[in-house]
Amino acid sequence: MQISRLEKLLEFIKNEPEDPFLKYALATEYLRINQTDKALEYYEDLVNNHRDYAGTYYHLGKLYEALGRKQDAINTYETGMKVTRDQHDNHAFSELQGVYNELTDDY
Repeated sequence: MQISRLEKLLEFIKNEPEDPFLKYALATEYLRINQTDKALEYYEDLVNNHRDYAGTYYHLGKLYEALGRKQDAINTYETGMKVTRDQHDNHAFSELQGVYNELTDDY
């Protein structure tokens, strides 16, 4: 029997429960299989406990948008822009600024 990606990731995180990459991978996998509640749980854990994991902010913001949580998305993008600016990650900052501007144009 073939082991699914999700099963592999869940096994990995048992050994490294605070690994931000594994949390991010799990969030992404849960989102892929439409388990948004679990995806949200992992993404929110990342922004609360691994603030510098910059890739989270874009995806969490997009998930908030999909869930109709516009203000949460805006707040997430704003925080992500601060984090990426501090990290001098111009590419990530630019992506976050783009989705933030799209979202706030009609706000």
